[in-house]
Amino acid sequence: MENTNELMRVPKKKKRALKIALSIVLPILFVISAMVYLFTPRPYYIEQPGVTLPLSKMVTVAGKNAENKGNFYLTAVTVRPANNALLLTSHFNDFASVVPAKEMTGGLNDKQFNLVNQYYMETAQNTAVYQAFKSAGKPYTINYQGVYVLQVTDNSTFKKDLQIADTVTAVNGQSFKASKDMINYVAGQKIGDTVTIEVTRIDGSKHSFSGHYIKLSNGKTGIGIGLTDHTSVETDPEVKIDAGAIGGPSAGMMFTLEIYDQLTGAKLLQGRSIAGTGTIEEDGTVGQIGGVDKKVASASQNKASVFLVPDSGTKNASTNNYLGALTAAKKLKTSMKIVPVKTVQDALDYLKK
Repeated sequence: MENTNELMRVPKKKKRALKIALSIVLPILFVISAMVYLFTPRPYYIEQPGVTLPLSKMVTVAGKNAENKGNFYLTAVTVRPANNALLLTSHFNDFASVVPAKEMTGGLNDKQFNLVNQYYMETAQNTAVYQAFKSAGKPYTINYQGVYVLQVTDNSTFKKDLQIADTVTAVNGQSFKASKDMINYVAGQKIGDTVTIEVTRIDGSKHSFSGHYIKLSNGKTGIGIGLTDHTSVETDPEVKIDAGAIGGPSAGMMFTLEIYDQLTGAKLLQGRSIAGTGTIEEDGTVGQIGGVDKKVASASQNKASVFLVPDSGTKNASTNNYLGALTAAKKLKTSMKIVPVKTVQDALDYLKK
């Protein structure tokens, strides 16, 4: 009769080899599993302090020179798609925020989201040029280019043709001097009739598409797009702005100040490092922005002495960037001065003191 215990016995050398193999393989499998978990994408974005960049290197007013002492600075927020690792580390960062993807992008895909931010940046730059020349009492001309496409409705017959940030320049061969004129023309047409639109892409390419008028939610005739004016500003001297890959509208006020300073030679800086944020509106109002605490943190880290920030006048930090900036500055224990502004003139008045 065979000894079953003897048959099942594993030689000592094989046991040792098995133990060594397991001691190597199991930790590797654990590390791989942990890495896969940590870097698994999640439906969120992480907002953190971004760059603080000198505007003298972005803005050029022909025939003028930027001040060589001090600088105006653009501040930005870094936005990154989240994974489990970033979500974990964000809990230990007072200046990191977790934002649901749909809330961040409005349901747009990455390409559409980036194009919208490019549109906002271009609009901010145009408005900044206009405001700087207006504040300086210098002549300028606003040219109407067409209408920006910011949204295409699901029932639009141009759904597959139009892209976010396209510019519609003509309808049925007719061009217009303002978006309201185009809207009024389209509203007077018959639902279901054929319509041809001419479009210029953000890369400069030109296209023509045909579709049909549809009934809008308000009962009027339309082509099914969300739109806003696309304008450009013509000036002498010419102004050029290159913000690289930075998007969004929040540098509008700071662009205005840099252009004004170069244009007039007002020497607003007086050797100071002045950072700030805020949109610039057509009436000169400085508008609220997102992520103000992160921009304060970035500006402080980059040794700015002054931070210009929109003041809505409300008593709530969630609706008043100035109060949010004060809270962030206190948390940072920074010596950087937080200066509230409601209009670009407020900023100019402060800087000229």
